[in-house]
Amino acid sequence: MAAVTRGSFTVFRRLLSQQYRRRCFRPQCVSSGRSVQTLAFTRDRTLRRFAWRTLHTNTVNHGPIVQFKLSDIGEGIMEVTVKEWYVKEGDKVSQFDSICEVQSDKASVTITSRYDGVIRKLYYEVDATALVGTPLVDIETESSSEVTQEEDVVETPAMAREEHTHQEIKGHKTQATPAVRRLAMENNIKLSEVVGTGKDGRILKEDILNFLSKQTGAIIPPAPMQEIQTPPPAPASMATTAKIPVAVKPVPAMPKPVFTGKDVTEPLKGFHKAMVKTMTAALKIPHFGYCDEVDLSRLVRLRKDLQPVTQAQGVKLSYMPFFIKAASLGLLHFPSLNASLDDACQNITYKASHNIGLAMDTSQGLLVPNVKNVQVLSVLDIALELNRLQTLGAAGQLGTAELTGGTFTLSNIGSIGGTYAKPVILPPEVAIGALGKIQILPRFDASGQVTAAHIMKVSWSADHRIIDGATMCRFSNLWREYLETPERMLLHLK
Repeated sequence: MAAVTRGSFTVFRRLLSQQYRRRCFRPQCVSSGRSVQTLAFTRDRTLRRFAWRTLHTNTVNHGPIVQFKLSDIGEGIMEVTVKEWYVKEGDKVSQFDSICEVQSDKASVTITSRYDGVIRKLYYEVDATALVGTPLVDIETESSSEVTQEEDVVETPAMAREEHTHQEIKGHKTQATPAVRRLAMENNIKLSEVVGTGKDGRILKEDILNFLSKQTGAIIPPAPMQEIQTPPPAPASMATTAKIPVAVKPVPAMPKPVFTGKDVTEPLKGFHKAMVKTMTAALKIPHFGYCDEVDLSRLVRLRKDLQPVTQAQGVKLSYMPFFIKAASLGLLHFPSLNASLDDACQNITYKASHNIGLAMDTSQGLLVPNVKNVQVLSVLDIALELNRLQTLGAAGQLGTAELTGGTFTLSNIGSIGGTYAKPVILPPEVAIGALGKIQILPRFDASGQVTAAHIMKVSWSADHRIIDGATMCRFSNLWREYLETPERMLLHLK
């Protein structure tokens, strides 16, 4: 500001000098010194006015700086890991703009701004640990807006990496992101007709998908994910000794390992830290194991017949919806497998809802989202929800709502390989099943003839404190019967 004032004074002085010389060469100015005194006074007063205006112009636009603090995001979480910054120092932000993404040992969430202003300071680097109640950023707010010391807004993970905007529709303020509005526009959906389930009625992408599925039965195709693969058809006669060439499935390219020659130590964070806590707690549970095999030949044919129908509706139908629904039907007969034991081992709680989890291998590690209320869902409903969970998992946007509340778990280890496993119970649940890969193996049919059968191995683990071997065996038998004769499930579907 001093440089600006000094430069302006130089220009002003030159103008005054020129005017002074013109007046001095006039006859009336030679005989009187009053004009010179008046001119000097005027110049001094003008300079003071000019300096005051310059100072006012350079300071009027600065507003107060607010420390933007990390609020309590629930579940007893006291610290999070900063995974990504969406802003940098000097960026201008508005209310509901995304600030950063943080990850706790429960889920990933996106932090959004409450203020309009400019980012002045970032308190944490990427992968640093931030404590609840400590500042995340400093925001220089606009002087015209009211500033209150409020904590940040935590948004659902499905809204990560998207900017929040407001849209006026028929006098009602509808909150939606650009991606959501674009999705609605592409499908000719009026946002005013969609009920938002987000914070303060904000419309999420899932709301658009659910609205679209109810209207047309179509959804956005999910991201590809591994599932249990059916082996290629076997030869017509298994007794033949002729060698038949088998198509070799291309091996996916693996990243080249980098050898540094140095030991690397890093702290456990996020979901890896949560896994340590959960598996440490699981060590206190006496596990009971039980294994069996299931003939899925009829289910393979049924799924093949249903796939054109579901594909026409935009739904990817894997085997998991059948496995999950069969488990729910079995839990109706054996509710002790859908229960939890308190820490003191004095009370058992039988869960009314069948929230069946699916162990999912993601870029963030092992996550177990669950399908809520399977007992009232059809196979198609379960497939639709699995598509949504797989899409969120591939994008790293599974939130607390999807990752908590599970009552029973199935682990699809067969999507990677292997036949048998020894699954570890996920507390506070009391049972878990691990599904192996489907293999075409020779088996005897009812007439004693050797036939090709689609066989899958299953491995169960149960909490032996409240579940005995007979209960686990009977549940497994019932679950197997539903899958070997899938028509039976039709009698019990609601």
